[in-house]
Amino acid sequence: MKIDFDGGTPAAPAEPGRRDFLKVMGVGAGLAGLGGLVVAPKEASAFAYEPYYTDDQLTTVVTSCAHNCGSRHMLVAHKKGDVIVRLSSDDGRYQKGGFFGKDTTDEPQLRACLRGRSYRSRLYSPERLLYPMMRVGKRGEGKFKRVSWDEALDFVAQKMVELKKTYGPTAILDQSYAGASYGVLHKSDQIEGLLGRFLGMFGCRTNSWSVPSYQGTTFSSRITFGTIEDGNEDDAYAHSKLIIMWGWNPAYTFHGGNTFYYMRMAKQRGCKFVLVDPQYTDSAAAYDAWWIPIRPNTDAAMLAGMAHVIFSENLHDQKFIDRFVLGMDAGTMPADYRDAESFKDYIMGTRDGTPKTAEWAEAICGVAAGDIRKLARLYATTKPAALKASWAPGRAAYGEQYNRMAAAVQAMTGNIGKLGGCAEGVGKAWHSESIAYPYDEYANVWFGSIKSDRWAHCVLNYPNVRREEVGLWPREDETDGQIPNIRGIFWQGSDWFNQLTNINKEIQAIEKLDLVVCLDSTITPSGIWADVLLPVATHFERHDVALPWYKGHYYIHRPKVIQPLGESRSDFQIFTELAYRLEALDPTVKDFGKRYNPRATRDYFHNPDPVDEAYLAAWWNGKVRPHQGVTMSWEEFKRHGVYKFTFKRPLVAFRDQIVKGEPFETGSGKIEIFSPYLAGIDDWTKTQYGYPIPAIPKWIEPFESLNSPLTKDYPFHLISPHPRWRTHSIFHNIPWLRETYDQELTINAADARRLGIQTGDTVEVWNGRGKCVVPAYVTERCLPGVVVLFEGAWMDLDEKGVDRAGNPDFLTLDEPSPAGAFAYNTALVNVQKTDLAHRPGWDQLATARSSVFRRDY
Repeated sequence: MKIDFDGGTPAAPAEPGRRDFLKVMGVGAGLAGLGGLVVAPKEASAFAYEPYYTDDQLTTVVTSCAHNCGSRHMLVAHKKGDVIVRLSSDDGRYQKGGFFGKDTTDEPQLRACLRGRSYRSRLYSPERLLYPMMRVGKRGEGKFKRVSWDEALDFVAQKMVELKKTYGPTAILDQSYAGASYGVLHKSDQIEGLLGRFLGMFGCRTNSWSVPSYQGTTFSSRITFGTIEDGNEDDAYAHSKLIIMWGWNPAYTFHGGNTFYYMRMAKQRGCKFVLVDPQYTDSAAAYDAWWIPIRPNTDAAMLAGMAHVIFSENLHDQKFIDRFVLGMDAGTMPADYRDAESFKDYIMGTRDGTPKTAEWAEAICGVAAGDIRKLARLYATTKPAALKASWAPGRAAYGEQYNRMAAAVQAMTGNIGKLGGCAEGVGKAWHSESIAYPYDEYANVWFGSIKSDRWAHCVLNYPNVRREEVGLWPREDETDGQIPNIRGIFWQGSDWFNQLTNINKEIQAIEKLDLVVCLDSTITPSGIWADVLLPVATHFERHDVALPWYKGHYYIHRPKVIQPLGESRSDFQIFTELAYRLEALDPTVKDFGKRYNPRATRDYFHNPDPVDEAYLAAWWNGKVRPHQGVTMSWEEFKRHGVYKFTFKRPLVAFRDQIVKGEPFETGSGKIEIFSPYLAGIDDWTKTQYGYPIPAIPKWIEPFESLNSPLTKDYPFHLISPHPRWRTHSIFHNIPWLRETYDQELTINAADARRLGIQTGDTVEVWNGRGKCVVPAYVTERCLPGVVVLFEGAWMDLDEKGVDRAGNPDFLTLDEPSPAGAFAYNTALVNVQKTDLAHRPGWDQLATARSSVFRRDY
């Protein structure tokens, strides 16, 4: 019997050809149990998926990425109606005078990386926060209920007033950061951000003064140069004859989105590359760099050994030192400190009897003395040479000494203020006009200020806390010395609960708080531990202008590409509305709403667009155009979407000081290798540092290292660099990106062989602070005794408090250096194979394909 599925005349019998067989394969397989029924072939009339729209069917809108990945570049949103269906990037046509394919050294394309291009997956994530939520379970249990904005904001406002009245003006901790909200209007950083201004005006704010990424580095740059704007623009790299990537992997952390473009130009012109790092990175492979593996946290010792070679072999630039440097040697010491130890005295062992020779350094850092001498000679004799002292080695105990030592070596060779040279620590270059909202006397007002990673210690031990334990910033009033009584936290633009050191200590501390508020676009580990979740519109859903990161000279218009999803609002809307509610509850903050957002009325919460437009137009016309020589109108800027500055020559930090004789921004007007400021401090406990910092750069043994007796129990030094596939913890939950990587522990092949570990094995990594579980990746590209676990994985705790997702900050120490450097890379651990469960994320099925294909089956 034959069946006609079209309901017409039965089909004539026929011998099906190969093409016909393929057409009916799916249906035939499904009917195999019906006794071999023959199905009439039929052309498919539908797709299993919707085809991509073509460009002429879509609206194209120029915008940008929004995160601290090391750049901040163009995204081009292609939308159908109010839905973004595709993202592309700069192709040269969008700037004034641009055209498809334009890409020059003066106006390079601002191409987004895979993180930015994957943003649709974050924008439309199932974990997107769409409505206000309030906790109904235990803190950290992740149980929330949806509430109205009125209910959520009333609760927050009432708790804020209660905390301020009961515990005083330090009761609320500001833990904002620039993770996801950095623009000229919607800003969430610690210094200029919306939350800091909001809490300061409310009169209840404890500030977190140290920046996790680079606090030791910013200290060094301010002490040495008087500014953190110590970086050249990226195009200067093209003129280098030697680039030393010291702890720097620009393939992963750019420090300017076009860094690779200009470094490739340098390579083509014959530039030599060196990598000083515990692991052989993709950047080293790309540039065929000489890899010098070094024990973690010993960088200052190796730099001191290089300085000894340079002094001993008379390779230093004495003319440069005499003219521009303070405290390099006896002849350049300040008058008030003629008898104090100079940098050269320390290096040559004049006072302490220990010359910092290459052999001395080898015993500490593990780098052969011959290699130290070779690198020192190469750097001192190659002109111009760029010693790029990156941030990662400074994220360690006494990390500020590494950065200061690098600055001394840069100065003694005369590579500062020279095209192709480098003075970098921080690396901030071109200065943008960065603030569109009112920046008044309340900006950054605080009533207590502590080191960011000491908040848990402060909460757990209050009131029995010494000011030096938490890095209490001194005040010039009667409250100086009072330890903050922290009872609440606001997280804005940050996932700090997941990202600060010693997470288990944070977990203990958060149980003692009365209010935890998280403002974010998606649920995060920090959000899981909050009391109130406030859904924040992404940068696609509000009007702003994007700033370049620490390098780059451009502005990118960020229009409201789509309407905010769900009931999400911008941070500015949320804080404005809270301000109006607080003024009704607290008579000490009269007219709070209008003072906080003077261009707006109470309607701003529901209709922000005209106000945002007014702020941004005033910023462009009142700051950008008059201060930066821009002739393009605001309307024209919006039409093009991007403004790229062009300069007659590459921007080089401190060129004017070296060429024109302008003073450095230090007290002496010189590069201060010897710091009179540090030398003049009598009571360190009365400073924000808490503990002594030497007046000259010195090698100081870190809390934990491979030279420590602690290696008996914890024989591996853990470092936690930035991954390529996340921006800190942002994008961890993006399926597209997780197909390309696995959170894994990188371990040297010899160490793995001794422990019986193969790639793909599950291992546990532990010390006295915590334990995490993660797959292993065995390689020769890592120094023996060192293991690597990328930061930013979203924690996932089992019932015993073991992190199943591989977050290294369950293992890191919350004890900061005196200058505030975070000790992320100062951690000793042990490793072994384990049967404990590993989960790569909250979705157990979201195993990375990279992990699957790496394993042998």
